[in-house]
Amino acid sequence: MFHCEVIDNNKEKITIEKAQQFIESQKCGASLYFLGTVRDHNNDKTVTGITYDAHDAMVKKSFKEIYEDAINKLKLEHPVAFVEHAKGYVPLGGISVIIAVACKHRAQVYEFSRFIIEEIKKKTPIWKKEHYKTHSSWVQSKKTDELSLKNW
Repeated sequence: MFHCEVIDNNKEKITIEKAQQFIESQKCGASLYFLGTVRDHNNDKTVTGITYDAHDAMVKKSFKEIYEDAINKLKLEHPVAFVEHAKGYVPLGGISVIIAVACKHRAQVYEFSRFIIEEIKKKTPIWKKEHYKTHSSWVQSKKTDELSLKNW
């Protein structure tokens, strides 16, 4: 089972309750929740918030491909995943992404969750603009993300 969505942060918020309802299964012995939140600093700059932009259909297609890749590469048993990413302005401490996964065994959920977030960072067309006290700027991809593409 799989759910993915791009959430317009002006209309609704990402919640752990919705994810929990989706991934509950008696076939799964383990579940794990990852929340990505906006922190107050990056590259020695004070961050006041982040605006995310995305092409929703492309993002959802990417999420589905990542889910399918995870199943094939990780040989998961009874995989369930719930992935939502915010679009629009997210304040400090706000949730920008949630990844909730469930599988038959606990070791699988850690690997599954990590695979999804790392692949999203590398492959999914989501752009972020960091807001600082005096200005804003679009964030460039990191070399470490590009290099880690080879690890999977």
